[in-house]
Amino acid sequence: MSATALRTFESLRDASEHRDPDALMVLFSDDAVLVAYDKDNPPSKPQEFRGKGNVEEYLRDVYAREMTHQVSDEVIGEDRFAFIERCEYPDGTRVVAETMCELRDGEIAREVLTQAWDA
Repeated sequence: MSATALRTFESLRDASEHRDPDALMVLFSDDAVLVAYDKDNPPSKPQEFRGKGNVEEYLRDVYAREMTHQVSDEVIGEDRFAFIERCEYPDGTRVVAETMCELRDGEIAREVLTQAWDA
């Protein structure tokens, strides 16, 4: 595990759990890519956001929603980390996302997440 990857992960966890997209966006490279899979975006047609501005637009939407975020079960390597994020809306609807982040020079260059929602 690298100290850089650990610091980036800890910053991501803090920003996510506090719903702070400004702090979160500091962690992404300018050419970052975020790929998301869910029931509406299957493996053959995932949602893909290219460039920091597009990633930011997606994440600002996510963190503007009234829900809690809990990041746990992290696995941290030299240039990547993975974790589970559990979210809950006020009405009790839950979302679970498994996420892998690849780092370049300490910044998130690629994030891939797979999420499942309550029906």
